[in-house]
Amino acid sequence: MGKVTRRGLLVGAGGAAGWIGARQFGHHLPVYEGTARLDMPAEAGFLNDASGLSRTPIHRHITLSEDPGEALIAAIRAEITEAASNRRPVNIGAARHSMGGQAIPRAGHAITFDNGMVEPDTAAQTYRAHAGARWSQVIAALDPIGFSPAVMQSNNDFGVAATFCVNAHGWPVPFGPMGATVRSFRMVLPTGDLVTCSRRENAEIFNLTMGGYGLTGAIIDMEVDMIPNRRLQPSFETMPAEAFSTAFTNAVATPAVSMAYGRLNVGRARFFEDALMITYRATEDQADLPPAEGSGLMARLASRIYRWQLGNEPMKRLRWWTETTLGPALGDGPATRNSLINEPVVTLDDRDDNRTDILHEYFVAPERFGDFLTACREVIPASYQEFLNVTLRHVAQDDEAVLSYARTPRIAAVMSFSQEMTQRGEADMARMTRNLIDRIVEIGGSYYLPYRPHATIDQLTRSYPRAEAFAAAKRELDPQLIFRNTLWDSYLEAL
Repeated sequence: MGKVTRRGLLVGAGGAAGWIGARQFGHHLPVYEGTARLDMPAEAGFLNDASGLSRTPIHRHITLSEDPGEALIAAIRAEITEAASNRRPVNIGAARHSMGGQAIPRAGHAITFDNGMVEPDTAAQTYRAHAGARWSQVIAALDPIGFSPAVMQSNNDFGVAATFCVNAHGWPVPFGPMGATVRSFRMVLPTGDLVTCSRRENAEIFNLTMGGYGLTGAIIDMEVDMIPNRRLQPSFETMPAEAFSTAFTNAVATPAVSMAYGRLNVGRARFFEDALMITYRATEDQADLPPAEGSGLMARLASRIYRWQLGNEPMKRLRWWTETTLGPALGDGPATRNSLINEPVVTLDDRDDNRTDILHEYFVAPERFGDFLTACREVIPASYQEFLNVTLRHVAQDDEAVLSYARTPRIAAVMSFSQEMTQRGEADMARMTRNLIDRIVEIGGSYYLPYRPHATIDQLTRSYPRAEAFAAAKRELDPQLIFRNTLWDSYLEAL
């Protein structure tokens, strides 16, 4: 077994405490008797995504693993040509971790990229990657030469181009979304033409594609920023939730802080009343950095306490205690940047066929964070959804993406719910989601598009004022509407 990192030790301690507590506290969940199940079996001719609720008929699903050269370009052109001649859509995915069919073309040609090519350029401090390269492969290529991806998603399973196309962000600071770190990319347009896009060349297509959900064409490869890997030391600070925004804004503005995130207490007795802020600074000793590794066994142990929170308020209190009291008391050993971000999403897999994990994400200006807390306290506990976690992150202003969710600097709140795979669970989630979006839009915030399609079209256009302009530009670029997905079919097509 590999070396136990401090991160692994902290979460493992939580897992051990949870194992003890779980033997004493049972869960309290609504019974399933009398409910209508949402059974969506896996079978040929259909694709699903991470929600398990997006089972969609397709014409064909192929996997392309060629290097980003003529063979890959020819294969993509062939799919586009056949799809266009039969009036079928095309879309490309990688890990397919979206939750509302955003990478699935209904009755169309679904392409999955699977190629881990990564070529670093230490002089330029960039790397060239196949569009389908996973972040774990990027870390594996950069870590031995002392570098790290500038921004990636919080887990390492996802594809590089997929991250760009949803314009995801991470928890390094002071960066904005991952798209801010992309120098250029090559893409096959719906016409079959191969173009290079950057901030100077085909800039309009660049900005449409960043956060454009694969609706503008097929990215082949990308040139992306990398930064030096560093040994980092964490610090922990607990506070009332209302104090978090100011403390967090000050922390991310501190040059020494290179990574930061926060948590809120999710126990119903003190729902969103308490906050924890974790910041990371480089240590003086940066010699002999160890190879990147995830938390391994310790992270899997921690996932148990995460799961034991389900319908179990004592367990939620225990988890908060392990994060705010036990964890910080265990020690202050550092970890490398690459080890901190090298974690697969499967660590938190629920392994329960009766339930599915559903993510929400909201973006609010720091000065409206108190209003955000009030909205969440009034809306979320009024549902019967099981709330498991919220992570708070900084997102710098994004003026480039046409579908930007951060028109000013924002605090991002990434929320995790456990939802029944039943009609009542889906109906309750849809009602709660729309109520929460309404409240957050009222305070100038926005919601993230890769998740369940419960928002109304009006809510989308209020959150994304340039959505109509995006739809118009997409029609001009792709008049046959070859590149389509559920996001287009359900929302953007109507604009």
